[in-house]
Amino acid sequence: MVVSGLREKVMNGIPLPLKHAITMGIGLFIAFIGLVNAGFVGRNPSNPVQLGTNPEGHLQGWPVALFAFTLLLIFVLQARRTPGAILIGIVSGTVLAVIVNATGAVSVADWGGATSVPALHGSPFSAPNFGLFGHVSVFGAFSSGKNGMGFISASVAVFTLVLAGFFDAMATIIGVGTEAGLADEQGRMPGLTKALLVDGAGGIMGGLAGASGNTVFVESATGVGEGARTGLASVVTGSVFALMLFFSPLAQVVPGQVAAAALVVVGSMMMAQARHIPWADREIAIPAFLMCAVMPMTYSITAGVGAGVISYVAIKAGTGKWREPGGLMWGLTLVFFIYFFIGPIQSLLGVH
Repeated sequence: MVVSGLREKVMNGIPLPLKHAITMGIGLFIAFIGLVNAGFVGRNPSNPVQLGTNPEGHLQGWPVALFAFTLLLIFVLQARRTPGAILIGIVSGTVLAVIVNATGAVSVADWGGATSVPALHGSPFSAPNFGLFGHVSVFGAFSSGKNGMGFISASVAVFTLVLAGFFDAMATIIGVGTEAGLADEQGRMPGLTKALLVDGAGGIMGGLAGASGNTVFVESATGVGEGARTGLASVVTGSVFALMLFFSPLAQVVPGQVAAAALVVVGSMMMAQARHIPWADREIAIPAFLMCAVMPMTYSITAGVGAGVISYVAIKAGTGKWREPGGLMWGLTLVFFIYFFIGPIQSLLGVH
């Protein structure tokens, strides 16, 4: 899809205001991820979400306090225009957590379990395990044998996975690229095909290695928030990740609550794109709102993009402007319609 130019055409075919809405939606999404990971937002049987993870609906425990300290520290440093505010906040929060844990002021239970305690046990060095490559069968899932799913079931699975990967990566590249100021006045980014080619190749390599898909991630916005604007930032990040393969025990010292604070900070920064959306124009404002709302509420970037695309085309058609979206947007609407109703379609086809 990259080599044929299809991915770039799809990305460039989305109206500019909706691209800004994608950036905002991703900002809300990663902020929500941070709040959940920190324990600031939880769930109970009565409500989908609530304040804290305590059944009574209030904050409890040192990890949440550590998150709040780190978050406020980064916000203050940013307001003072301090370079490296996010990094300073992460380091400060980690140091505070280590000190609190070393003094014995809190117990393991206060940290939510042994795995949450920021402490280094044994050597900081560890030998990575490169034995990830396993048996690869490209078409095995399409067979109806013992280890196969059958052609229809496998096709539905591939469609769902490819669509999610396609639009998750597309939306993330748009969001992070726009936040970095790499897009032109039409919201198009120079050299986009190269970025998409690397993203696609990374996904393939992740599959061959039996690991997670090596695709673009929304957390890259953290680097943009610290000033990253070129590919050199990715080279440095990748090099540090490669180095940390040998020092994973040391990396685990950083509490998850501290890292969560950085996500919330970057999410707040990405909301600045709201100034580019004509909120008085309901034909644009409604799809933009749905993109922003659906992403965090469904925990899915693809679902947010789909809601925005379908509503945009439906509103244009309903107001007699059905030619305005263009054939590409109409095609995306059909694809997303299938995506949202894949369950009934599977039942109709007898696929499980």
